[in-house]
Amino acid sequence: QVQLTESGGGSVQAGGSLRLSCTASKYTTTSNCMGWFRQAPGKERERVATIYTRRGGTLYADSVKGRFSISHDTARTTAYLQMDALKPEDTATYYCVAGTHEFCALNHAPSFWGRGTQVTVSS
Repeated sequence: QVQLTESGGGSVQAGGSLRLSCTASKYTTTSNCMGWFRQAPGKERERVATIYTRRGGTLYADSVKGRFSISHDTARTTAYLQMDALKPEDTATYYCVAGTHEFCALNHAPSFWGRGTQVTVSS
C-alpha cells in the first residue's frame, strides 16, 4: 500500500500562483505514474495532469495547458504541480493520485489517492 500526502493548497487571487506537493510513502512500480485530479462542488471530477516518473512523460487537461506544470523529484516519490495564472474556475479540491504506467498511458484508474487539498481562487 502507498500513502500519498498533499500539501501546498490555499487561497490566492486570480492571476496568482500556487505549488502543490505530493509525497508517496514509497516508490513502487504500482505508483510510478503520479498526478492530480480535482473536483469542484457540483462538478465532475477532472484529471488535471500526470507524470510518468520513470521517463518524465507528462499529460495535461486542456483546461490547464500552458498554465500548470507537473514535475517530480529525483527519488521519484514526490510530485509537484506548479499552478500559474490561476483562474476562479480552478477552485477545487485537488487530489494527488498514483498508479501504474497504464494509469498514465491508457487512462486507467489510479490505484492510490491522497486526502485532497483545497485551492481557492478569488476574482
